[in-house]
Amino acid sequence: MGSRMIVSYSYGDVILRITGVSVAYNGKQILKDLTAEVKDVIIPNRLTGQIVAILGPSGVGKTTLFRVVAGLEKPNTGQVQISNGNGVFSDVFPGEVRVVAQSYPLFQHRTVFGNLMLPAVSHSKSNTEAKEIVLQGLKNFGLEDKGSLYPIQLSGGQRQRVAILQMLICREEVVLMDEPFSGLDLIAIERTMELISEAANLAERNTFILVTHDVTAAVSIADHIWLLGRDRDDSGEIIPGAKIVGTIDLLERGLCYEKGIITSPRAVDTIREIKERFRTL
Repeated sequence: MGSRMIVSYSYGDVILRITGVSVAYNGKQILKDLTAEVKDVIIPNRLTGQIVAILGPSGVGKTTLFRVVAGLEKPNTGQVQISNGNGVFSDVFPGEVRVVAQSYPLFQHRTVFGNLMLPAVSHSKSNTEAKEIVLQGLKNFGLEDKGSLYPIQLSGGQRQRVAILQMLICREEVVLMDEPFSGLDLIAIERTMELISEAANLAERNTFILVTHDVTAAVSIADHIWLLGRDRDDSGEIIPGAKIVGTIDLLERGLCYEKGIITSPRAVDTIREIKERFRTL
């Protein structure tokens, strides 16, 4: 795949683990014995969080997995657990992780500025500091002229950027994002990826899990990709129930932390490989 950038890294403790998760609705198996984990990525003299992208064809169960990991839905079997940093794990519960849904949930009776002030105030020492955080965030996202508007007055892409900005201000360690790049133009996607990366790398244990259909964006921003799919039997028939059928370690492939990496031959090869895998998922 061509020469690669050498990054010295190692893996630390497990931050989040999914063990034997199965979900069925009315006898229809959606997820089956799904197991995966996110480990702390350690790079000497560098503060790095973790970004995992979940890829898979439409209807395979990505939304169900999203809800289970968020603690919004209890699986029939298995568990999702988060470490407290001292080797002790506890089951995830609703509200423990920050969720940015595809529907861009915002308070309709509050202005954009008012929506963003809610998390800013809870994470700031003063109202003045909170206002500065919000104003800088609006500027970073190209929304500096939208602060006085209400969500209904925004385009879908603008509402999405506000929802993502709100999530970044909240500063939870584990963040789930559902299709964060849909509805955005190319420039907005690039800027959003930059800001997500910056937010993830603010703390060592920060873990962002993105559900997306955008293979190129996933390879651009993630350090690991989980491929969600279903096995087939000896006759080629799909076995009901999705699980993680492949994990792509982009660190090992030298596809992280290098500006412009997405245009490299090895990135192009990885994108092609993933798209070929989609045909069998």
